[in-house]
Amino acid sequence: MIRRLYQSTIAMAEHPRAMWVLAVVAFVESSIFPIPPDVLMIPMILARPHRAWAIAGLAMLASVLGGLAGYAIGALAFEQLGRPILESLGKAGAMAEFSTRFNDLGFWAVLAAGVTPFPYKVITIMSGWTGMALGTFVLTSILARGLRFFIVAALLWKFGAPIREFVERRLGLMFVAFFACLVGGFLLIKVF
Repeated sequence: MIRRLYQSTIAMAEHPRAMWVLAVVAFVESSIFPIPPDVLMIPMILARPHRAWAIAGLAMLASVLGGLAGYAIGALAFEQLGRPILESLGKAGAMAEFSTRFNDLGFWAVLAAGVTPFPYKVITIMSGWTGMALGTFVLTSILARGLRFFIVAALLWKFGAPIREFVERRLGLMFVAFFACLVGGFLLIKVF
């Protein structure tokens, strides 16, 4: 089922209203949808490199707004909606333990989920559930989603189709490695 959904999402990149489809996918991916907006962004940017920045900007804006929807699910309807969504993603076991430390790591958690392959929707729901400061959540989401989508856009704009495989298969790992180095650097500074 996920494979068919993935394929139909890719096919939408060629739709005349692909920008609207991208906005919807980026919005719902931030709270409930399993397919990331990159699936649409990549073929859209490759087809129209001159629109790379508009495509990335739209994905960022819609993703942050969708993140606010995820935040609202966590804050207002966690038991009815948030818990079932997280359980369907296999994250139910970690919820209690995670919530106790989440707000201490809030900025870093949102930043990590916003740029790495970790499901951003999990963090948006958890942010609302734990009562993370809304301003921190929004600003960090803008930073994280902006980094992710604009780096993808910049790579595709500059290098075109030859970089596609790297973006699709390895960029997520590069974000994880970068984030690990960043956090490690801050921890080293703190220790010394």
